[in-house]
Amino acid sequence: MRVLITGGAGFVGSHLCERFLERGDEVFVVDNLSTGSIDNIAHLKGRPGFDYIIDSVENEQLLAEHIDRADVVVHLAAAVGVKLIVEQPVHTIETNVHGTEVVLRIASKKKKLVVIASTSEVYGKSTTVPFSEDADLVLGPSSKHRWAYACSKLIDEFLALAYWKERKLPVIVVRLFNTVGPRQTGQYGMVIPNFVRQALAGEPITVFGDGTQSRSFTYVGDVVNALVALIDEPRAVGRVFNIGNGYEISINDLAEKIKVMTGSRSEIVRIPYDQAYESGFEDMPRRVPDIARIQALTGYKPTVELDEILERVIAHFASSQIK
Repeated sequence: MRVLITGGAGFVGSHLCERFLERGDEVFVVDNLSTGSIDNIAHLKGRPGFDYIIDSVENEQLLAEHIDRADVVVHLAAAVGVKLIVEQPVHTIETNVHGTEVVLRIASKKKKLVVIASTSEVYGKSTTVPFSEDADLVLGPSSKHRWAYACSKLIDEFLALAYWKERKLPVIVVRLFNTVGPRQTGQYGMVIPNFVRQALAGEPITVFGDGTQSRSFTYVGDVVNALVALIDEPRAVGRVFNIGNGYEISINDLAEKIKVMTGSRSEIVRIPYDQAYESGFEDMPRRVPDIARIQALTGYKPTVELDEILERVIAHFASSQIK
């Protein structure tokens, strides 16, 4: 199988490249490196069946050429991270909506399978936990830039499913819940890499808000396996799937756990949202997935739990510091 991965030099994308190559598929990556890194795929250079180009999905001629050659397109390219979203809302909306529109329009000409990576952010301020795919979505007002990312990804979902309904383009929409693991950086606000880096450096571990908000974290290897399983399952087409882990932990407890696991003497400091992001910033109190749908279809089950995830991330950061 020939796979085109947009954003393939990113955190999730680079792990997905490895998984497809391991099973003998051909992989081509398009990434403009706005949030990805060439270091993430440097070890794949020269491997049979792997190639990449540094460019944008908005280069329609290039994209058309490579979609034409592909059997499936995994669209991961996006503006990501709360920090980036708050600071650059125009970039966030334009990148996410226009990039996805280009991918779907070109793929539709040859009816190529497209996987659209969405996010748990689309559930917004819903209090119906765990979140299921058919539940109502409760977003904040348009005056709060924090919701620009959720809205842009939700438009991506609507557009993808519209292409399936109206033009019979095979699509699969996946909502990812806090994917973590080696190669993820804290540059755009990802909490675990930020906490681990701070703890190892002896810096204050900065908890935004009061820390009572809770999250569930999914190991990148489990996410990759879920994506591959859905691509291989014809009954997944035209549907939306949560990919996550149901174990929930508060951010306060997460900070304490990382401090203990790293043997750090760092102080845990709480920073109000208004100082961390912007005035009036709103957050989601809980974010926990219902994964019954993907379990029923593919047998998906998370295999790496939080303590082991943290062990792997800590080891990755520690080895990076030694080099």
